[in-house]
Amino acid sequence: MVKIDDIELGLFPLLLAPMEDVSDPPFRALCKEQGADVVYTEFISSEGLIRNAAKSVMKLDIYEKERPVGIQIFGANLDSMLQSVEIVEKSNPDIIDINFGCPVKKVVSKGAGAGILKDIDLMVKLTSEMVKRTSLPVTVKTRLGWDENTIKIVEVAERLQDVGAKAIAIHGRTRSQMYKGKADWTLISKVKNNQRMKIPIFGNGDVDSPEKARIMRDEYGLDGAMIGRASIGNPWFFKQVKEYLKTQKSIKHPSLEERIYTAKRHLEMAIKWKGERLGLLETRRHYSNYFRGIANFKPYRTRLVTGESKNEVMDVFQELSEMKSSFRVIV
Repeated sequence: MVKIDDIELGLFPLLLAPMEDVSDPPFRALCKEQGADVVYTEFISSEGLIRNAAKSVMKLDIYEKERPVGIQIFGANLDSMLQSVEIVEKSNPDIIDINFGCPVKKVVSKGAGAGILKDIDLMVKLTSEMVKRTSLPVTVKTRLGWDENTIKIVEVAERLQDVGAKAIAIHGRTRSQMYKGKADWTLISKVKNNQRMKIPIFGNGDVDSPEKARIMRDEYGLDGAMIGRASIGNPWFFKQVKEYLKTQKSIKHPSLEERIYTAKRHLEMAIKWKGERLGLLETRRHYSNYFRGIANFKPYRTRLVTGESKNEVMDVFQELSEMKSSFRVIV
């Protein structure tokens, strides 16, 4: 049984990665329904929280049906991070996660996210002080290192565990790689197989098929998989992975009817949570994957991503429902 502190997660838990403008409450709810064991919020700026920035505060919204849920925060200033812990606690999450892995320039340039990989001592100090500040379990998401010449992830993981981190999710690339090349799970495995490590080690990066999740579990021995890009427009991925790990049989893809139903629910929940304009814009990135593998679907996809109102998009869904027998599901 894998546990984050006292939170039991099963034998090989699947975690929804924190993704900006993706892992919001509507999408987390869909992934949870499809088998995600832990879901994380979008990453939240500690500076934004202490300044009561509307966008940052909105990201604190969590719901009972999501649990266990982690709120992820990022920053490089100790005082700001500690103040943000107190703000986050009021939302009553199950876990507080620290982002030491985001490679985006605007985050890194402030010494936050993966930028902190240039200063491991600060990384450890921030973790230590945050653990002391809260009774909630503190977890960490990070990368292998800043670049290939500064990879010390085995030592870093030990130090994070020693100051109280309850789990570590490791993306198998350096910051310099961004999302290029292949994620190196071998180095994550070295962390897991270090005899000093007692906390869960989750793998992240390139888990884009149930078969790869099995490899991560059986060949690399990791405690679970954190799923990011493979889940976008594909909340069924969690269920597919779990079924494959149990049966080793080919996965069943959702029907067109199920895809339409889920995409509609996603849009409706997004609009309810953040208003029509933002709800429309932020669900657009999901439609390509929601309807991937549907023959002759391109004209409808174009209409879905260019619709300027809820009614326009819902009209497309209605057309698809009425014509579903005309489409062939390839994947």
